[in-house]
Amino acid sequence: MGQLCGRCMQLLRDFVAFVQRMSSDLLHSIKECLTLIIKCSCLKQGSSKARQLYKPVLQPHERVTAQEFLQHIERGFETSPLGKDPLEALRTLAFSENPGLQQSAALYYLHMSQHMNIPLPAEHLEPFYALLRSADLEVQQMSSLSLVNFLLEGNIDKELVVQMGLLEPILDLLESDDPTVQCNSCACTMTLAVSESNRDAIGAARGITPLLSLANSYDPRVQQNAVGAILNLTQSERIQQVLCKEGALPVLIFLLESPDSEVQYYSCAALSNIAVNAQHHEAMLRTGERFLLRVLTSLLSSPVDKVSSQACVCLRNLATSADTQAEMVSQDVLPKLCSLLASGSEAVRRASVALLWILSQHPHNQDALVCAELLQSLGTLLSAHTTDPVIAGHAACIIKNLSLSKNRERIIESPCVEGLLQALLSIDIREDSLHYVTSCLAELTKQEGATLRMVQRMDEPLTKCLVRLAGQVEHTEPSFQAASIIQHMIDHEKMMHLLKCHIREIQAYLENFLSHQEIRFQQLGISTFCRLQADPEFSLAFRKSQMAKLLEQVRQQTEETQELLRAALCHTKS
Repeated sequence: MGQLCGRCMQLLRDFVAFVQRMSSDLLHSIKECLTLIIKCSCLKQGSSKARQLYKPVLQPHERVTAQEFLQHIERGFETSPLGKDPLEALRTLAFSENPGLQQSAALYYLHMSQHMNIPLPAEHLEPFYALLRSADLEVQQMSSLSLVNFLLEGNIDKELVVQMGLLEPILDLLESDDPTVQCNSCACTMTLAVSESNRDAIGAARGITPLLSLANSYDPRVQQNAVGAILNLTQSERIQQVLCKEGALPVLIFLLESPDSEVQYYSCAALSNIAVNAQHHEAMLRTGERFLLRVLTSLLSSPVDKVSSQACVCLRNLATSADTQAEMVSQDVLPKLCSLLASGSEAVRRASVALLWILSQHPHNQDALVCAELLQSLGTLLSAHTTDPVIAGHAACIIKNLSLSKNRERIIESPCVEGLLQALLSIDIREDSLHYVTSCLAELTKQEGATLRMVQRMDEPLTKCLVRLAGQVEHTEPSFQAASIIQHMIDHEKMMHLLKCHIREIQAYLENFLSHQEIRFQQLGISTFCRLQADPEFSLAFRKSQMAKLLEQVRQQTEETQELLRAALCHTKS
């Protein structure tokens, strides 16, 4: 280990001076205090009570330990701050009944947690049990804060803390009257609750009730850490059940209106986790006469990105029924979502487009969604973020869902088509979202108006991209959809002219299609062949290829299939 810096050495000297003063003055102070108490008139009536007063005098072995501890700090701190000798001294001090000595141990650990970023050995957790159980407030404050520091820096194994029996005293401190102790114990619980086994242990130790109580604390630090602990606990489905039974839903829902954005975010994220399970939806929506939907809709306008993003996530998780979706749409959620699509935050854009995708799936919402503002926002979003696969995939699914409505002409006239074509050029073939983009474009080309608009936008890079995608048969869906788009645009002169630059590539993918095991590929290959055959250049190229042989194979397979079908039908009738 390296030498301590000047600042840490000065802190250490101050610490040594504090312990030396405490050790030398402790007995004198205790005697002086007890003398004043004995002389007080309140004890005159029953002198026997004075003899029953607790006198935390230094025991001989504790005095020796304190002196040895001071010597160790002065001479050996730089080389072995966590060695065997200081550990034994810390144990003695921590388990002492003298609060002054306990304070020394707690202060030592606090200094370690703040100025030395090193792992704490498991055996050093033993003194924490006594320190957290101490009746002295300062010891509780310092020991709980040092434990928080060690946990946040990752210098203590979180599951080991519970295995060593420290969870019970930590949870007991949640019921302290001191805000600092409450804050620290909540922070400990929040950090420990990132582990699945620790979450179960916290639930089994009845730690949820005090956390819910502190979630209503007037101290903002305590409230933040308490709600943060609840958020981490909601990652467990088992603990979600316990939270709901303990009355967490009303607490979290009404905290959404907190003036503290951190509390808003934590409570909204906790509700999002709970809303993943549809069994909780009825109870969540019933609270405050469906107050939850109203306040979540209002949080979409929050200036804090993570709050508005999490509100989208929570609404998306709740939007499993047609009635709930209809209520969201009726509360003017669409204008707010349009604004969020233009957010500078990636998380906000992704969350808002994902919510719109859910809403677009229900036919009753589609007419409301096909408005000029939303289509304009979607087109702009696609054009500005063509390389984002999440946005491209969700936007394509929304457009495809809306294209099934009676207002599909609005989609064709909107910037959405151009946005999809730009996304086509930018998305990697390995991305799932490419399937959604090509599928949406293929669906749109079934409408002559959309086909004309796409032909107008077609150029050499787009044509090359479509032909390349059609040729990558190993990526089944993008290949099929790209070939379908080409097939629908072949009859237009501009498209035929562009395709002539790629005769060899088109011939190659058509041969693959004709020999494909799936009938839909064979049918698409035959249909495309027939349309291209009308062009002299393509016709000449096809005559020089294996195309005729492959077509003959398909014909034979078809005849064999027809014979088998006739035999099967005859057998059925007989």
